[in-house]
Amino acid sequence: MTISASSPVSTNAPAQKSHDSDWFEVGDTKLKLVQRPSDRLAELFDLVEQAEHSLKLFYYMFEGDDIGRTVRDALIAACQRGVKVELMVDSFGSNGAPKGFFDPFKQAGGHFAIFSPRFSTSYFVRNHQKMIICDSQSAMIGGFNIADQYFDQHSQDEDSDKNETSWEDLGLIIRGPEVAKLDKYYGQLSDWVCKNNGHIRSLQKMVRRWDAGEGNFRWLLGGPSNRLSRWAWAIKRDLEKGKRLDLVSAYFSPGQGILRRIARLSKRGGRNRLILAGKTDNAATIGASRLLYGYLLKRGTLIYEYQPKRLHTKMVIIDNAVYIGSANFDLRSLFINVEMMVRIEDQTFADHARLLMDDMCAASLPISKELHKSRRGLINRLRWALAYFVVNILDYTVTRRINFGVKK
Repeated sequence: MTISASSPVSTNAPAQKSHDSDWFEVGDTKLKLVQRPSDRLAELFDLVEQAEHSLKLFYYMFEGDDIGRTVRDALIAACQRGVKVELMVDSFGSNGAPKGFFDPFKQAGGHFAIFSPRFSTSYFVRNHQKMIICDSQSAMIGGFNIADQYFDQHSQDEDSDKNETSWEDLGLIIRGPEVAKLDKYYGQLSDWVCKNNGHIRSLQKMVRRWDAGEGNFRWLLGGPSNRLSRWAWAIKRDLEKGKRLDLVSAYFSPGQGILRRIARLSKRGGRNRLILAGKTDNAATIGASRLLYGYLLKRGTLIYEYQPKRLHTKMVIIDNAVYIGSANFDLRSLFINVEMMVRIEDQTFADHARLLMDDMCAASLPISKELHKSRRGLINRLRWALAYFVVNILDYTVTRRINFGVKK
């Protein structure tokens, strides 16, 4: 599929094609990308219902809405049939759940814990991860939280182009021996939450000592540091030698180091394609991204703003390496938040992931130099600069309330 930065965007974009039925094998591990909200939800419940021994979950947001109650009740049912169920949530991201919401789960025998539940040295570090692990053999990761808007629960038609209240997101199902590594990490995280919750130095030590391995399948952890996270270092190295970058990110506001490496890839004759948010509930993040458009457009990067829904997907493809997980492409995810990204190096899987991005491009607005120039007035540039500063410091749930007049 040939993509041009000057190609027109359809205001009635077709429903995205589904590639969700495709399974891929990397070594002994099976992989499946799941994009459609109904399919992601079905896969989530399948993991809960199929569990025989253990379920381990961590979500940044776990709301007390219809989806939240349904998932909680499914976890309670798992407890009642003898499954050992552990659930952890982030204190800041999940503060929307009503008081006592998780009490029935705990009463059923579930183990519940909150990441940094009180003011401490780690309070401003958010655990932004999203994962469910079934029997240490199957898992699903991605960018989506447990809340109605991540599964189109208030939409009449999940394929509607006008569904602007839900999030476009992505899940990755993993089956096989690689899940044991994620399970091991979950155990370390659970130990920290139970024994050292709030102690920033022990959290930094846990993140720093995590061994991602060197194979084609790597679990890359990020966390609070004055250096780039492990997953960002891996992307940095791939960018330095890569020939093609395809990136879709809800929040895009990296520092100058990563930005220059993206530009250098184009200068070496490579190709950069970015799909960024055109709609969101956090308009400041769009302004922060637009501050960087001019630099990238001048250096040959193709930029698209996704139109049908609010964008929440996080995926990076550099040559044959695919990164999927919880991390945005901004300074919080690069330096501060606890994030997990899996790096999968496989040409067939990378080609498959790019097909998904081709579909998203067809439903996106290409950003030409002329369009960017028409938006780039003095007032907007000031708004974008302020937005870039704020979104890279404050938590997403805070910046969601601030837009500085930036249009969504």
